[in-house]
Amino acid sequence: MIRIRHYLQRAFTLRENETTLVLLSGLLFYTLMTSYNILKPIRDTMGLAGGVRDLENLFLFTLGVMALLTPVFGYLVRRFRREKFIPLVYRFFALNLLVFYLVLRQADDGLIMIGRVFFVWVSVFNLFVLSLFWAFMADGFGYNRSKRVFGIIAIGGTLGSMLGSGFTRLFIGWLTEANLILVSIVFLEGSVWLVKYLSPRFRAAGFHDEGIHDRPVAKSAGEGPLAGVSLLFKSSFLGGIGSYVFLYTFIGTLLYFLRSDVVHTLVPARDARTALFADIYFWTNFLTLLGQLFVTGRFLKRFGAGAALVFLPVAMAVGAVILGTAPTLGVLVVFEVTRRAGNYTLVKPARETLFTLVDRNVRYKTKNFIDTFVYRGGDALGALGSSCWAFWESGWWAPP
Repeated sequence: MIRIRHYLQRAFTLRENETTLVLLSGLLFYTLMTSYNILKPIRDTMGLAGGVRDLENLFLFTLGVMALLTPVFGYLVRRFRREKFIPLVYRFFALNLLVFYLVLRQADDGLIMIGRVFFVWVSVFNLFVLSLFWAFMADGFGYNRSKRVFGIIAIGGTLGSMLGSGFTRLFIGWLTEANLILVSIVFLEGSVWLVKYLSPRFRAAGFHDEGIHDRPVAKSAGEGPLAGVSLLFKSSFLGGIGSYVFLYTFIGTLLYFLRSDVVHTLVPARDARTALFADIYFWTNFLTLLGQLFVTGRFLKRFGAGAALVFLPVAMAVGAVILGTAPTLGVLVVFEVTRRAGNYTLVKPARETLFTLVDRNVRYKTKNFIDTFVYRGGDALGALGSSCWAFWESGWWAPP
């Protein structure tokens, strides 16, 4: 074990007093992403049960749920300390999963409606759970360390994503969707215990205090449940992050609908769709793992977060041109895998380091609003854009 610690310290330039915290943080991300990626292929299959055009309404419903939950989240952030608040949220979602497990075990019909609810729920679950995780990491490590360690921590999430999607791919013919949900609950409960273990150790280490005076934005978001939302429009720093997230998700959703349309047309069987989605997520995470091992830390250290955030939009533009000239299932899958891997390798770690520059109160309120409502706002607009394009291509305007 000591030899492994020394190897990791040399390979990833970790210091003695942060190695254990980084490894446990990676393990926390591992359990969270395993839990989510077991559910993700199931969610995509259930979302397609009512047809591709039904997805537009699901994205809009997701945005509406986010709008309702944002003030509740702001209230809870103000009322509870992080070591109580984060486990509370994670166990709330685990309880919801248990309800889905019981419903799916008993359901003989009405699967389309249950699938719609599950699609919206998993979309909400994903953003809230991961937003809380990265806020917890930013709170624990601070800006200077985050540039070095976030790429390492992200490796844990990538391994968890590979396990989750691979588990679903392997067992979808053996286990029911309800039983897979039960496995997801086990990993989510493991995350709760890791948060409880890490919280006092982060506080004792005091990493978050380093460089606190260099933060470029206001140190308080106020006390109201929507105070963090108002700060988004007052701060150009936070407004820039919010705009980037909105535009990125808008484009990503257009591509998601294109992918869903192709899969719905060419892959009619339910289990085959789930297997294909699991394959896409597995290979995405495999490429992401290679990128995080050999690219993320070196790129951020040499070029900084700004260059990483610019890289993916440029690559997406090039990929969109290629996809437009050869819109086949193979090209679409390659483009989807590459785009997602680029996001997790460079964009996600770079974006999360920016939130280490803000006050804890801002981090848990404004960051969560960006990661949930703004993110799903881009989704909703992208869904509407896809629907409008499909309506135009239907030829309603052409003379008979």
